[in-house]
Formats: sequence, C-alpha cells, structure tokens
Amino acid sequence: MTTMPRILPLIVAALLAPALGHAQSKNQGYLIDQNSNIVTSPNTGLCWRTGDWTPARAVAQCDPDLVKKPEAAPKKVEAAPAPAPAPKKAEAPPAKPVPQKINFSADALFDFDKAVIKPKGQAMLDDLVTTLQGATYEVILAIGHTDRIGSVKYNQKLSVRRAEAVKQYLVGKGIAANRIYAEGKGKSQPLTKPGDCKGKKSAALIACLQPDRRVAVEVTGSK
Repeated sequence: MTTMPRILPLIVAALLAPALGHAQSKNQGYLIDQNSNIVTSPNTGLCWRTGDWTPARAVAQCDPDLVKKPEAAPKKVEAAPAPAPAPKKAEAPPAKPVPQKINFSADALFDFDKAVIKPKGQAMLDDLVTTLQGATYEVILAIGHTDRIGSVKYNQKLSVRRAEAVKQYLVGKGIAANRIYAEGKGKSQPLTKPGDCKGKKSAALIACLQPDRRVAVEVTGSK
C-alpha cells in the first residue's frame, strides 16, 4: 500500500510524455501546453521560447517581425492607352476666283480711230501675259469702249474690233482661245460725265474724252 503514491506519478508522467512530445514536435521552439497551444505569459502576453528556438522556427503569433511576410504580387502595369490620333486639319476650301480688272487706255494700245495694236500696246499686253503665268483663272474678258465722238453704230464696231485685236494677241502668246471672250460696248459706258467735256470735235475735246477710249481686260481667277 505504501508504494502506490510513488508509482502513480510515474504512470501519469509516462502517459503524458508521448502527448507532450508529440505537441512539442509540432511547435518546436516555444513552450506549449497539452493541447499544442503555445504558452504565453499571463502578465506580458509574450511567448515562452525553449532552448531549441531559432529565428528559423519563429511563428507570427510570437515573433511577427521575424516571420517573412509573403511578397505582394507585383502590380500589373497596364499599358498606357495609345495616344488619340491628331485631328485632321480641315482642308481649306478651294480659293474662290477673284475678278481682277485692268483698264488699258485705247490710245496707248491703238492709234486714234484704229484697231491695230501699237508696239507700246504690245509691251503692255506682254506684261499682262507674264502676270497670268502661274495664275488660276477661269475666263478673261476683253471689252472695248469708245468715246462719244461718232455714231453709235460706228463706235460699236470699233470697240468690237479693238477687243478682238486684244484677244488675238493674247492667244498668240499661248492663252487658250476658249478662255478669252471679246465684246464691244461702243460709247454706251463712258467714264467721263456729260458735263466734263464740252464743245465740238477738236483736239481739246478728243484729249478730254481719252478716259472713255479704253479696253478693259477682266480676269476671273486667283493668283
């Protein structure tokens, strides 16, 4: 009977040893209880480390600073959106033909009462041809005018002959004939006013009416 108290602790120790050993093997480095839970200090909450503890055996519960945190997955870098195409510049509308009107003095182009172009007049028309080079134009109008001296019928014919003379000269310089229109207005569109030049036919009257004797060349186009 005296030997039973001594034997019982040994039996209990022998029975608990495998369970504690199994729990200790699962939590090596820290003191654990029989339920394999890590024992912590009731005052500080700190874990009790055993003699075989090493940093490699640290657990997050006790040593969170020593436990290597899983690396965050690298953020997926989204490709930058392709730049929006630059807006196309609005195409400029085609240039609208602009009429350009040049008045040539008939006295500079022709002798008085004549329709044959003088050398000085040819030089003036040559300048016009040079100006038209590289220009975009639709039509050229050559319109002859006369002063009021003489009959309506005569002046009408004279104005047409002078306009046709200008047209033929320009055609001879390479301008397409179907781009040039010639017509005469006679004495119907004078530049002088009725009271500007008075008196009968004379050198003074002819000189006064000089602005009326003209060939207007109107170019509809753009440079």
